[in-house]
Amino acid sequence: MKKILILNGPNLNLLGKREPEIYGNIGFEACLRQLQEEFRQRADISYFQSNHEGALIDKLHETGFEYDGIVLNAGAYTHTSVALADAIKAITAPVIEVHISNVHAREDFRRHSYLSPVCKGVICGFGLDSYKLAIIALLGGE
Repeated sequence: MKKILILNGPNLNLLGKREPEIYGNIGFEACLRQLQEEFRQRADISYFQSNHEGALIDKLHETGFEYDGIVLNAGAYTHTSVALADAIKAITAPVIEVHISNVHAREDFRRHSYLSPVCKGVICGFGLDSYKLAIIALLGGE
């Protein structure tokens, strides 16, 4: 059984309420329950969300040497945080960067990621299914 962390950054606690035309109208708790159920035979999926960059870095440090993989939606920190990139580089667990929306079809500033070069891969634009696709990738395509 693989240990996988889903790590969500700023404003993702508002999923289901915030800009539903972009992010949908389902809260992340419902998505998490569905993922935990779907992958219950193969993965122990835990979850952490914070609006604070330091808390995200602390969680990467805490889990990044013990977990088998991390699914990271860093939200706006994707486009601004060298510190998160450095934290990802420092750990051994593979990290997959995810985005609910297609960031390449949005504002120009969203097209640059400080995290992509240090992540195992990037999945974007598939709504909440982006998380599922990342978990499948961490499980080796199973």
